[in-house]
Amino acid sequence: MRIHPNEMVLLFHSETPTGKQTRAMAKMLSSNVNEFHYDKVRFTTTIWRSLLDKLALRPKDLLNRAHPDYQSKIKGKNLDDEGWLNVIIQHPYLIKAPIAITTKMAILCIKPNDILKIR
Repeated sequence: MRIHPNEMVLLFHSETPTGKQTRAMAKMLSSNVNEFHYDKVRFTTTIWRSLLDKLALRPKDLLNRAHPDYQSKIKGKNLDDEGWLNVIIQHPYLIKAPIAITTKMAILCIKPNDILKIR
C-alpha cells in the first residue's frame, strides 16, 4: 500500500461509534484522509501482512474476541498466520478497532484519541 507523505489512511467500520469518532479526529489531524471501510473494501493477504508488520502485531491481535461470531465460529481454532489472515479477509467486521496509517507508522486505534499518537 503506497501512501503519500501528506496523506493519512484510515481503515475502519463506518457504523461503529469508535470508527465515527476516530474518523472525525483523523480529519482534524490531516486534510488528506483516505478512508477505507472494512465492510466495503477487501484487502489482499499481502496488504494485510504489510500492515501487520507496520503495526508490529499478529493477525489474531486485530480480532475482537468478544464478538459473538468469533466465539461461535473461530474460538478454539489453532490457525497459522495464513489462516488468521483468511479470517480477517472473510470476516473484516471482527477487526476490533480502526487502523490509522501514515508513511512513518500505523496505529490500531482502540480508543479514538489513540490516533493522536500518529503525529
